[in-house]
Amino acid sequence: MAAHPVLDIRTGGAAAPREDILEFVNVAISFGGQEILSPTDFKVARGEFISIIGPSGCGKTTLLRAAAGFVKPSGGSVQRRGQVIERPSREVAFVFQDYGRALLPWRTVQGNVELALEAAGVARAQRGPQARAVLDTVGLLAHAGKFPAQLSGGMQQRVQIARCLAQKPDLLMMDEPFGALDAMTRESLQDELARLVRETGLTVLFVTHDLEEAIYLGDRVVALRAYPGPGRPSLARVIDVNLPKPRDQLATKEHPEFLRLRRELYGYLGHGHG
Repeated sequence: MAAHPVLDIRTGGAAAPREDILEFVNVAISFGGQEILSPTDFKVARGEFISIIGPSGCGKTTLLRAAAGFVKPSGGSVQRRGQVIERPSREVAFVFQDYGRALLPWRTVQGNVELALEAAGVARAQRGPQARAVLDTVGLLAHAGKFPAQLSGGMQQRVQIARCLAQKPDLLMMDEPFGALDAMTRESLQDELARLVRETGLTVLFVTHDLEEAIYLGDRVVALRAYPGPGRPSLARVIDVNLPKPRDQLATKEHPEFLRLRRELYGYLGHGHG
């Protein structure tokens, strides 16, 4: 895909050339004759954080799974760097909402992270140092020898994120990863994720039901319709989030642009507009 220069609205200067690494091309998905996702088109640039929101049952998770290669579209295609995605790849890591079931309870924190390195064929002697380096990045090095049951929910989710980072993916898919956590832990992990994305340059697709979370984390918010219907695409809105970074849980959420975006998205989701 051709790269082209774009203007960084936040700074007013020239940004790095845009490189589209993921593209949904007329993607439609049906199960048992029931259309879950009607034809959907959009592109994702390298380093973008895309928040995906919409009512329950609108196809958010299905869209994410198609991008990860877990689900094959009934029509159209998902392409990574111009190549159709037909199966899961180590270039794509997936963070699930149910962190408790995603981790192996009989392995330590470090052992869970090393699982990704084993799958990648990393030599045994290198796994420990690499796993500890990733755990240090997410602030869990001191807990490397503990088992998942000894950790809080927020810490367990950080272990899952660390395991994904150890994979060194190009794309990180996250399916409501903070949905089961309390508000304070959720906000802490939002900021931790934002920091990791800034430092690593990861490209992220992030499914959430939370409007504020979608805006706070996203460079763009992709909103899906509940019931698209024949000839009516699932994709209803793609909204740019032009808020300064790094973001702050208080200052950002009091910013006039944040409040405007929240009203716009609430108007769509709350009243079924679009």
